Amino acid sequence: MARIDPIERRIYMCICKSEEGIKAREIARDLRADAATVNHYLYASPFMHELCWQDDEYLWHGQIPQTRPHYGLAEFSGFYSSVGEFLEMDEQRFLALLKLGCENIGRNLNDTRGLFHSFADARETMIGLFRDLKEFGYPEKLSNDWEIVFELRIKKAKRIRIYADVLLVTRRHVFSLEFKMKDKIEQEEVDQCAKYCEYLDVIFGDDYEIVPVLVLTKACDLYEDATVSGTDASVQVCSGDMLYNVLDFYLGFIR
Repeated sequence: MARIDPIERRIYMCICKSEEGIKAREIARDLRADAATVNHYLYASPFMHELCWQDDEYLWHGQIPQTRPHYGLAEFSGFYSSVGEFLEMDEQRFLALLKLGCENIGRNLNDTRGLFHSFADARETMIGLFRDLKEFGYPEKLSNDWEIVFELRIKKAKRIRIYADVLLVTRRHVFSLEFKMKDKIEQEEVDQCAKYCEYLDVIFGDDYEIVPVLVLTKACDLYEDATVSGTDASVQVCSGDMLYNVLDFYLGFIR
């Protein structure tokens, strides 16, 4: 997938911030760009071609609007809900909805490598996270309307590919969590964790910071940074029992 063109990003965000839809000439006016350039991107660029659509009145819309809550994520996810709804759901109900959602988005449910066990493992880790947040004094009423996504698969033709095991969407941050049932850091998985951040940054827009996190659920008491190959960028790596530290780093709730 090609790197994201800055003009493509601006046009995409202009569309997805519009709640009622927007016409090409309005995009050109808002971005102070010429109409020919805007039209070229609308019909040729991957993000517009795959994740935007035009109605009968020539208004452009985004499939994942940049408004809270991001209901459009449900169309590309195995499971999507508010955190409050997620926490009220028992494991059996959660796994049933997740499996159904995965089937709807074309996620391969071949269980030969323990896929369903990994679903349950990720769920238990997230429940533990919210238990820890409560214990450390982060108000439930502030986190209940956060959004949580399991098995994000934005896979439109061959032009857009964005994957995430779990997304936790707070007021200003999107924590992109890559889960591995391991206890040791592997460089390949650090790189995989950071792979889609640039594209998630476009999907969510300027109001959010994307935070990649590698979660090793077989480890204990692990919390450190790991450098992405060939860059000076890093991702946070933690065990499930230390995931609350990642959120505290950005939200600052532990005194």
